[in-house]
Amino acid sequence: MESELKDLNSKPAKSNINGNGNSNSIRDDRPLLKSDSVSSSENVELQDLEKKFAAYVRRDVYGTMGRGELATKEKLLLGFALVTLLPIRVVFAFTILLFYYFICRVCTLFSTPNGEDEQEDYAHMGGWRRAVIVGCGRALSRVILFIFGFYWIPQSYHSTTQIESNSKEGNNHQLEEMGRPGVIISNHVSYLDILYHMSYSFPSFVAKRSVAKIPLVGLISKCLGCVYVQRESKSSDFKGVSAVVTERIREAYQNKSAPLMMLFPEGTTTNGDFLLPFKTGGFLAKAPVLPVILRYHYKRFSPAWDSISGVRHVIFLLCQFVNYMEVVRLPVYYPSQQEMDDPKLYANNVRRLMASEGNLILSDIGLAEKRIYHAALNGNNSLPSVLHQKDD
Repeated sequence: MESELKDLNSKPAKSNINGNGNSNSIRDDRPLLKSDSVSSSENVELQDLEKKFAAYVRRDVYGTMGRGELATKEKLLLGFALVTLLPIRVVFAFTILLFYYFICRVCTLFSTPNGEDEQEDYAHMGGWRRAVIVGCGRALSRVILFIFGFYWIPQSYHSTTQIESNSKEGNNHQLEEMGRPGVIISNHVSYLDILYHMSYSFPSFVAKRSVAKIPLVGLISKCLGCVYVQRESKSSDFKGVSAVVTERIREAYQNKSAPLMMLFPEGTTTNGDFLLPFKTGGFLAKAPVLPVILRYHYKRFSPAWDSISGVRHVIFLLCQFVNYMEVVRLPVYYPSQQEMDDPKLYANNVRRLMASEGNLILSDIGLAEKRIYHAALNGNNSLPSVLHQKDD
């Protein structure tokens, strides 16, 4: 997430030529209630970009990167919310964050974090301390979502034919033990996804190593049992993190008291209508997975974090009185023997199932293309060749 914030704000200046030959400079730090005119040639260029990078295109009333022309009524609503609703929500959310940090600090006093391969976590801590951390974490995460306008979150449970197909393949011994998966697999639309999963199952996530050093959030991430990775570097520690994740998934499947893993195999966020190719890291353990599909419905502002800066997204989100999230939970997916032997096949089959059940469009682009799209919107056309390479 942190690296994508940098991408969204990198080189925001763009030079545009209007019909009179004048040059206008567009900057990401311009007033929220101000919009600039766009020439017809730029509209054509923007439409071409949107076709190529459809998975990251915003289609709400705020437009591309949240800079679209707003109607007078929308400006009035936004202006009113900026001075009333936004400060109230910020104060309440920060208060809850401080309160939960205090709970985590008290529960981890005189405790040594579990450490392996440069990882630190309190998720393996048992007893009343762990129960308090998990219970309060789930409750307070839901309270924060409520403060952000997600007053109700409908959930539906879909049955699939995957269980029947596995039964025909001779996996009855696995089906008899259906229940706890090794990892939760979810599509990725926004940072709000993390709050929802914390409120429901309080799992461990994969996060950038720098997250562990962020005030308040760092300790909370250790209590979640986050696995830290240096995203910009795929050196020797990359394999170490992959091994830790695989071990955690196997442990979660075999031990009911172990922290459950939560992965976003797409590797980045979309606008919520598409499903990107899955990384295979969450499927190497050969353990069952629990597919969960998140959908965000909207009339004005889309909660999806696709092609908009983090600051603008937070401001617009908190200025919207009601936000909508829908959750579709699928049955635990038990891999066949062929899928166990081929993690890529396993990942692709789960992806196709989630796309079918969640009415999502399959897309073959990834994080590299997202960076290219963001750079193009910000007027940066001199991109390093590495951005054109898909991540492994």
